[in-house]
Amino acid sequence: MGLLKPGATYIYERANGVTYAREAGSLHREAIGWDADVDPNGEHQQLLKESHLWRDILAEGRKNPALQEAIDRVKLIYELSRKDGKE
Repeated sequence: MGLLKPGATYIYERANGVTYAREAGSLHREAIGWDADVDPNGEHQQLLKESHLWRDILAEGRKNPALQEAIDRVKLIYELSRKDGKE
């Protein structure tokens, strides 16, 4: 069943040829499918691998204070770079 939890209620969303699933009550969504013409070079496979990697990193961060600190720094740098690019 992959990333989906048995028995959980999911909301499915589709945007720009990508289908997403998110657990009811959660804001986090996972890409679970793509239209055939959306990604002819297979880049969605790399995106999916990266998504799984980050899911695992975030879960491990809950148990590892040093890793959580690094994740928090990444989030801060990301937010600062987004703001700098928009203003």
